[in-house]
Amino acid sequence: MKNEPSSARPGRRFRLTRRGRLVLTVTAVVVAAVAVLVPLLLNGGQKEEKALLVPEGWRATQVYTAIDKALDQAPGATAKVVGTARLKLPADARGNPEGYLFPATYPVDSRSTPQSLLSYMVNTAHQRFGADRISKGAQRSGMTVYQTVSIASIVQAEADTPGDMGKVARVIYNRLAKGMPLQMDSTLNYALNRSTLDTTAADTRINSPYNSYQRRGLPPTPIDNPGEQAMHAAINPPPGDWLYFVTVGPGDTRFTASYQEHRRNVAEFNVRRSSASAGN
Repeated sequence: MKNEPSSARPGRRFRLTRRGRLVLTVTAVVVAAVAVLVPLLLNGGQKEEKALLVPEGWRATQVYTAIDKALDQAPGATAKVVGTARLKLPADARGNPEGYLFPATYPVDSRSTPQSLLSYMVNTAHQRFGADRISKGAQRSGMTVYQTVSIASIVQAEADTPGDMGKVARVIYNRLAKGMPLQMDSTLNYALNRSTLDTTAADTRINSPYNSYQRRGLPPTPIDNPGEQAMHAAINPPPGDWLYFVTVGPGDTRFTASYQEHRRNVAEFNVRRSSASAGN
């Protein structure tokens, strides 16, 4: 989604929503600290086992790192076994589990291996995404289930609140229907393997199939692992003609079909950001 350059920092385009903050926080804090392994009390609290927590919106690389930590594996060990783990992925995925490492809490014990945890996550995704209502919802939108998971992954990355998810999904469908590039900063962040709150003009010119500023249609794979709320939004978005959105402030995302109105909303966002920066 195209933004206007900030008046406070010429040449930069600020991302539309705050979900990138979640990914950034998870990467910097959760993987390194308490949320990778959580205690699981069994048998009335008599036995404690470990569990791996995979939050909504994690990328596959973050999941691999968390599994390595949970199992005391060398860094990169889980990533190396993905190709031989015999994961039950759709043919469209071409062996890439991105989007199918379902966010949930998974038990970890002495028998756990990278392959077993990856399989558990993918099988859970099939159970949740393979339901009849999901396939019918995808068909109503003229999409495959895999394409719908890709849409849900963008919704997960871009929506400011769960309540915004449906509208973000509708923006995606509207732009696809009009042959417009999605222009989502979250896809650029995925291409560049980063999480950031702003995007430069140079970023929008990178040569990548995930550059949704220059390439039309969906990215070739999901860009994270979406949860059920994002998937529900992707199969059942509300009606609306919105083509643009920007989160002006926490909990205040403005959706519009008018580019001029969108520019005014972006200008308000830039003013607020400048004022906040000046106050620090």
